[in-house]
Amino acid sequence: MILRGDEIQDIATATGPMRLHVLRPAAEGRFPGVVLFSEIYQVTAPIRRLAAMVAGMGHVVAVPEVYHEYEPAGCVLAYDTPGTDRGNALKYAKPLAAYDDDARAAVAWLAAHPACTGRIGTMGVCLGGHLALRAAMNPAVQAAACFYATDIHSASLGEGRADDTLSRLDEIAGEAMMVWGRQDPHVPFAGRQTIRAALEGAGVRHEWYEVNGQHAFLRDEGHRFDPALFLQAMGWVQALFARALRAD
Repeated sequence: MILRGDEIQDIATATGPMRLHVLRPAAEGRFPGVVLFSEIYQVTAPIRRLAAMVAGMGHVVAVPEVYHEYEPAGCVLAYDTPGTDRGNALKYAKPLAAYDDDARAAVAWLAAHPACTGRIGTMGVCLGGHLALRAAMNPAVQAAACFYATDIHSASLGEGRADDTLSRLDEIAGEAMMVWGRQDPHVPFAGRQTIRAALEGAGVRHEWYEVNGQHAFLRDEGHRFDPALFLQAMGWVQALFARALRAD
């Protein structure tokens, strides 16, 4: 689908205004919504292109600036050592409750958007993969597509590095799709086993994919990008959302 020009919307959260970058089809009508959570660098050009891909499948996509309390609106961290250091520092500085409140606010805003059917999915990469999974604990979320999600197996997201994601998986009422790269050092084999066992134990409806890819294999900049895996993964995303977000 052809897309409209990007829209910017600042919404209220418990910790101040949060900017959403919104992409949606140019065609008239109403479409399912997807909250897409970025990696630690916020809304970079690759994240914007990923959002455009998902919007082009027939969705209203909202991408939050996850560090809105700490950086000015519109801030993008660079894919370099200072940017990585800053993004990782903020990942562990931000309270877990603030991440969750941001997700609830984004989901509620998107569900009420006049171009949205009210059916909501989440998606994310790296940090965003973890946030997409936590957001699926919201009963309004029907599906979550989570790519190489960090800090789940180590329970180390947020201030204090002591999150409760694994113990709350039974709150997920929709479907989850977990995608991992076997060559990703951030989530080793033992960590993936821990997450999969927890999903099974909680009875979460889920799909599980492990591919021969590195961390950030969806990011279309840099040496880790795998175009063939990108296309394969987008097929999985499209199938998940077409099934889970269709009208009742």
